[in-house]
Amino acid sequence: MLEQAREIVEKFNRIYGDTLVLPTAMIPENEMQRRLPGVDGKAKMSKSLGNCIYLSDDPKTVKKQVNGRMLTDPTHLKITDPGHTEGNVVFTYLDALCDEGHFAEYLPEYANLEEMKDHYRRGGLGDGVCKKFLINVLEETLSPIRAEREKWEADIDSVYDILRQGTEKAVETTNETLARVRKAMKIDYFENRSIINEWNELLKQTK
Repeated sequence: MLEQAREIVEKFNRIYGDTLVLPTAMIPENEMQRRLPGVDGKAKMSKSLGNCIYLSDDPKTVKKQVNGRMLTDPTHLKITDPGHTEGNVVFTYLDALCDEGHFAEYLPEYANLEEMKDHYRRGGLGDGVCKKFLINVLEETLSPIRAEREKWEADIDSVYDILRQGTEKAVETTNETLARVRKAMKIDYFENRSIINEWNELLKQTK
């Protein structure tokens, strides 16, 4: 969809001049944040597969998804076994969500994620510790979102007011864009009387 929009804008601007803004994708710099896999390691979360963690999930559900379904390293059978962080969904989520502040708060044995990964790779760090840390990180991330959702659920009238104001702003912006398009294409007849005058002169010349 984005590629198609860019093609349309580029062609329009090429024909009618610099009128429309070329859309660009808003992509997080952190590659892991662009699309988190499902907790079972599938390419993406799916409601039908039940491999999602929703922003509205309560702590009990989040804990159940992480402890019960989240894929780790199948070769890491014992704590002493060397483990792999690549393809390990726990570490994929930590790559996307955790920072040094989380370690200071919940896992002070490590200064950062790289130290934790190194320990896991050489053996001696269990999946349970990793999952517990991730649950804490997820809860810190989701708690304010959950609270905000509950606040707005209790004030639906304000939600509708915000949606109405947003719609009015969108209509205003759309009309401004359409006005620029009509002007560039010289079909803004009612706003620019000179266009009709030019057409009348052309008609006179053809008689």
